[in-house]
Amino acid sequence: MAYTTIKKPSDYFNTKLYTGNGSTQSITGVGFQPDFTWIKSRSSGSWHHMGDVLRGADKRLQTNSTNAESTATTGITSWDSDGFSLGDNGDTNSNTNNFASWNWLAGGTGVSNTDGSITSTVSANTTSGFSIVSYTSTGSNATVGHSLGEAPAMIIFKRRSGDTENWVVYHKSLGATKNIKLNLTDAVSTSSTRFNDTEPTSSVFSLGTSGDTNGGTSPFIAYCFAEKKGFSKFGSYTGNGSSDGTFVYTGFKPAFIIIKNSARSDNWYLFDNKRGGFNVDNDFVFPDLSNAEVTSDQIDILSNGFKCRNGNDAINSSGESIIYMAFAEEPLVGDNPATAR
Repeated sequence: MAYTTIKKPSDYFNTKLYTGNGSTQSITGVGFQPDFTWIKSRSSGSWHHMGDVLRGADKRLQTNSTNAESTATTGITSWDSDGFSLGDNGDTNSNTNNFASWNWLAGGTGVSNTDGSITSTVSANTTSGFSIVSYTSTGSNATVGHSLGEAPAMIIFKRRSGDTENWVVYHKSLGATKNIKLNLTDAVSTSSTRFNDTEPTSSVFSLGTSGDTNGGTSPFIAYCFAEKKGFSKFGSYTGNGSSDGTFVYTGFKPAFIIIKNSARSDNWYLFDNKRGGFNVDNDFVFPDLSNAEVTSDQIDILSNGFKCRNGNDAINSSGESIIYMAFAEEPLVGDNPATAR
């Protein structure tokens, strides 16, 4: 059996860097037409900007805020065959600012899914294990179809209306009795009302009655990720507090990594293979903050995973459990074998 069915990971996920011009421009070189784009200014304390094909190009959400979805007609103006186009919004195209965009391929225009007790609209890519799910809450225990054909390893939820609801994260290493917030530094917490204490299945995820996953009759978006060998990995590791830090095996050379110490109050860290210098200088941004990019020696990106190179409690606190999500630049074995840099 082949090591992975995805020979070229950049066909499904790709980081694209660009410089803002304060006007309009089309960003090319992504390699596909994205269905989900996450943008952050590297140069300034601007807010994160997330757009997806189900909500529409002009609708934005921000991971560093509980704000409801808003309309930004000068943010992402369209998704194009090799990237996306921008207006003059400062969070996505401020003149001379450097930006990073993280782009995923789903399944294009959404289709109806009736697998759950709530009918959802889903844009799914079963090859890469990624789906975007739109649903309307009921306020009662429910299930929602995700169209992946296997259980998601991680799901990120956001209520699109109302300005007080957090970004809630399900992660397989924490389980369905617990949750963690993408916009907060908080440690993992226990709740039966987020996921109804029920693990996702190959067809649906479960919801309780919490306002940040299923409150009232409100529109929600959920980004669902299933693990694919050689392309994506979702897991946890135990820190050792040393500059000769914990090595995390992914089975591929990572192109994108998010790390969160689930045991303590601390920031989320986002790394990719396009920004910064070389090991151990891998620049990062905080998904939960608007801060500009930080240059600091934190991790080595290797041919088969990543290694912590700092005793920073946020990513390598001794004896504590730290969760991560990672996507591949190259598989460890295959037509495009990985090499360390």
